Amino acid sequence: MKELAQLPLAVQLPDDETFDSFVSEVNQSIVCQLKQLIEQLGNDKGFYLFGLNGAGKSHLLHASCVFAESLSKSSLCLSFSELQHLSVEVLDGLENIDVVCLDDIHLISGNVAWEQAVFDLFNRMSEHDRLLIISSTQSVQNSGLNLPDLVSRLSWGFVEQIKALSDEDKIRAFQFRAKQRGLILQEDAIKFLFNRISREMKCLLNCLEQLDNASIREQRKITIPFIKDVLQLN
Repeated sequence: MKELAQLPLAVQLPDDETFDSFVSEVNQSIVCQLKQLIEQLGNDKGFYLFGLNGAGKSHLLHASCVFAESLSKSSLCLSFSELQHLSVEVLDGLENIDVVCLDDIHLISGNVAWEQAVFDLFNRMSEHDRLLIISSTQSVQNSGLNLPDLVSRLSWGFVEQIKALSDEDKIRAFQFRAKQRGLILQEDAIKFLFNRISREMKCLLNCLEQLDNASIREQRKITIPFIKDVLQLN
């Protein structure tokens, strides 16, 4: 098996993307299903997760790896945004890892070599009683994948659509991440922020990081005037 240190990829997981920090009541059934599959390795069907950008697919893949590691199982999460530029040989030996997550498979649609390589990995993972979790912005049928065997394989496994977070979920998730950082934001400050920036979670969390860093640097509480100053908002 290839040593992970030899993979020419960024395989470090975000510290804050766990199942606990995935705040979405409407998608909790997906979290429970992923946990069960990871706890009880041996199901050879795999898991296909799809949904809009920003819905939390990457978060769930990262969280799956963190959860696996907490159970003393090996794991690896890779993104096709990086993989597509490499040789398909980077997948060699991954069947020796308990849980492998591949993000954004739609990025290799139409790439014959990569589609075949993922199909072969799927089969090897099944033979070794490992779990392969794959994400996409599209359903299996609309993924643009051309290899019939791969489409069939992905459809045969567990397929779930992640639903977009409501504004209430986003506020709860934002508050949870702030609390993780030891930050206390008043309700009026959060409402001010949500009414003036994009409500995509990536943007919200980037703003939270900026506010956290500025708060530490300037030793100031995060108030509306502080938010206006740091993020240059009116």
